[in-house]
Amino acid sequence: MSHIYSITPLNELNHRKDKLLRLLFLMMIVTLIVPVLIILGTLIYKGGSMISMEFLFTFPKNGMTAGGIFPALLGTIWLVAVALLVSVPLGVAAAIYLSEYALDNWLTRLINICIINLAGVPSIVHALHGFGAFVIFAKMGTSILAAGLTLAIMTMPVVIVATKESLQSVPHAFRVACWNMGATRWQTIRRVVLPNATSGILTGIILEVSRTVGETAPIMFTGAAFFLPFLPEGIFDQTMALSLHLFVVATQVPGVPDALPYGVALVLIGMVLILNSLSIAFRIYLRNKKKW
Repeated sequence: MSHIYSITPLNELNHRKDKLLRLLFLMMIVTLIVPVLIILGTLIYKGGSMISMEFLFTFPKNGMTAGGIFPALLGTIWLVAVALLVSVPLGVAAAIYLSEYALDNWLTRLINICIINLAGVPSIVHALHGFGAFVIFAKMGTSILAAGLTLAIMTMPVVIVATKESLQSVPHAFRVACWNMGATRWQTIRRVVLPNATSGILTGIILEVSRTVGETAPIMFTGAAFFLPFLPEGIFDQTMALSLHLFVVATQVPGVPDALPYGVALVLIGMVLILNSLSIAFRIYLRNKKKW
């Protein structure tokens, strides 16, 4: 027996609303993507001619009006590595405690609010804190270590929030099943919860890398140098950095070729895109291995 369905006015109205919302979301996506494409296109058009092996692996010369960006490129890698080595273990450990061990009381809620608020503190405030705490009080001087620790503190809330949300997204039934098998709480976290939350943790790391690479104020006060004719030999040395080098050649050095700042900016964005792409690819790989 066949049934004939008629389109009611309510169905037609819902269909129109659905089409309107789709169009609205499409416009929002285009609004976000188009400026990014314009910026990338401008950088490639104006700075693409600067990109070469010589530009990437030689020192600046002639008062930074010529030459390459190798010290700044290597220094940026130093800073990102130190920040990640400090913030990721501490941030993940803090998230595990808040998500798996801490009781749901006023103190825990206060800590969570403080973490969220800390993520919104301006970078210049973190720079002054790092200068006072690490450069002066801890007597580290202006160094890679002081700058990396400052960046780690600034970006740690991102890691904590992303890890906490990822841990809480793991079904509670997984934990109950492990406990019923006699596993301890830590064994359950280490062997079941963390492996299933790794992709979400990587999301926080991706966001941290993106912010760390582009920060200027915190490293300007704590460890980055205007110009150095040598490479750093350890974490207690100063270093150049791409973000500060871009600011210097764009605003402080006279006689810089027009293409040079665009070339530095293109390398900086390219570095962020490469690191993020590798992290996203690894995250997708881990998600595809999930059974739920």
